[in-house]
Amino acid sequence: MVDGAARVHATIVSERHELTAGVVVVRLYAPELARATRPGQFLMAIPPSSEAAATALGIYEAEGKHASILFFITGKRTRELAELRPGDALDVFGPLGNGFDLSTDARDVAIVAGGVGIASVLLVAQALVRAEARVRLYYGARTAALLVDAQRFASAGCELVCATDDGSLGHSGFITEALARAERPELILACGPSPMLRAVARVADELGVRAQLSLEETFACGVGACWGCVVPLVANSAQAPSFPPAELGGSDVVYARVCKEGPVFWADELRW
Repeated sequence: MVDGAARVHATIVSERHELTAGVVVVRLYAPELARATRPGQFLMAIPPSSEAAATALGIYEAEGKHASILFFITGKRTRELAELRPGDALDVFGPLGNGFDLSTDARDVAIVAGGVGIASVLLVAQALVRAEARVRLYYGARTAALLVDAQRFASAGCELVCATDDGSLGHSGFITEALARAERPELILACGPSPMLRAVARVADELGVRAQLSLEETFACGVGACWGCVVPLVANSAQAPSFPPAELGGSDVVYARVCKEGPVFWADELRW
């Protein structure tokens, strides 16, 4: 069943910026979408030509009457979206999925973003800063040029720690190495490629800190109907799906849909 807040929004492109080669932000006039979005949710963008399937993108900004998407150009669908210009129409379906859980009231939070994962963490960073929490962003990418919009987070009140694979800016190596050596936070939130998220989970376990991971996945439907994006999750998790009943399998592990029960899960509840 689709979240009651999710629906198709007929939006209009208001701005379009290329942050660096192959990385684009598209700002949309979408008052209802902006109002309904919670940090960590995503949308399905429907390419205007209708010749390619809808693609899942994190909702980067949601304020006032506008929402935006930040994405890397990786194929036909994102290339078509990158060609949009102000005044163009774009249908999107959302907001979808379960976002970050901020009910813990943590006062010192580390946010870890790798590559395109940065697109899903601006809203949660802003929410935490508004709640007067200390927010440290650990941001990793292949090169300095791909650390897109880093200063946006610094301007929003986040402490910024960067890492690059080639050593062109910040720590030379993986951002999780910088996280492991840092002052222990109360909570870790992360979004990025699976190898990075697994490393974040290990670091969190070593530090004795709970972590929420926003998983990156390619969705066929985005609403949980096809069961094509499942991950193993402990059966007693509050996010465990009610169907099929866990007891039928006789296991303490069930399969949860990244698009429906996620994309954000507690790291210690995943069994991947």
